[in-house]
Amino acid sequence: MPVESQALTLLRDERTLRVRQVKEWGEILTGFEGRNRYEVVGDDGGPLFFAGEVGSGLGLFLLRGFLKAKRPFTMELKSASGETLLRLRRPWRFWLSRLEVEDGEGRHLGAIQQRFRFFTRAYEVLGPGGEELARLNGPFFRPWTFNVEQQGREVGTIAKKWSGFGKELFTDADNFGVRFDGLRDPLVRTLVVAATFLIDFVHFEDRRGGND
Repeated sequence: MPVESQALTLLRDERTLRVRQVKEWGEILTGFEGRNRYEVVGDDGGPLFFAGEVGSGLGLFLLRGFLKAKRPFTMELKSASGETLLRLRRPWRFWLSRLEVEDGEGRHLGAIQQRFRFFTRAYEVLGPGGEELARLNGPFFRPWTFNVEQQGREVGTIAKKWSGFGKELFTDADNFGVRFDGLRDPLVRTLVVAATFLIDFVHFEDRRGGND
């Protein structure tokens, strides 16, 4: 495991994170979906990462317009100095999404795999060799929350936070709080942060149209 990866080092001592989607006024006023962009803020309120979808061209433009939240994407998480620390790749799948995670030098860190479960939204956090490191479970009666579990014990949460009445009224921009309780492993922490972006795409990006 590439323990020297800078992204893992940055997340080692953080207890809570805030992931905030950044929307342009053009998107807010027209409702047209552009490339998603986020900032990830640490305990002290300072930015840890700036994240955004990468790529351009007519093909990607059409994918964003027609496939919307189901579209494949590549996202990069960069430091304040512009260095790429993480790269997330979501291949296109009709059902049960997957996200591959690598560090800035292209070394495979693991993956997030959506699973089918009755009455809950479920994901597996997988290590570099495909081994299960944790599970994410979204209870049916808590639609804005995903519990991070290891060996049946809750060690963290990913929770959707309201952006404010006016903003939620006009746009689908999302804020998430990520809390690490008993979760110490920086690799698993990194993968949980990556999972937050996939959860946003799958469960919240199209919610105005009635999708979950």
